[in-house]
Amino acid sequence: MSQAIGNTALAYARVWHHVDASDRILGKLAERIAIVLMGKHKPVFDPSLDCGDYVVVTNARKVKVTGKKADQIIYRHHTMYPGNLKEIKYKDMMKRKPDEIIRKAVSGMLPKNKLRDRRLERLRIFEGDDMGIFAENILKRWEDGTMR
Repeated sequence: MSQAIGNTALAYARVWHHVDASDRILGKLAERIAIVLMGKHKPVFDPSLDCGDYVVVTNARKVKVTGKKADQIIYRHHTMYPGNLKEIKYKDMMKRKPDEIIRKAVSGMLPKNKLRDRRLERLRIFEGDDMGIFAENILKRWEDGTMR
């Protein structure tokens, strides 16, 4: 028999996806990005393996949230010094680091295990249209918000 049986190298090959975050809802966008980073869209998905793809997000500054979340969301982190709990509101974070908003949303939707950091390394986020050298790698684009 000349047919390969089982999982081939082509099934595990990583593809680069491009997402334009303009006028997209943050939660729905983060959910779809997390699915691609985990590899759940592939037929060879295995939770214990890291078989996800790369994702490049552009126009991070134009992402939207629904309802009153723009006024209510607060990002917190601690500097590990006594009394140094830092709080940043969504609107301030959008002015300073809009890429961190998407990164934190995607991070919250990934499984909390040893593969999480490796999966997040495959996520590239840019504030504007320019994605630099990564534009040459793109094979799939999400025009309508779906992965296919």
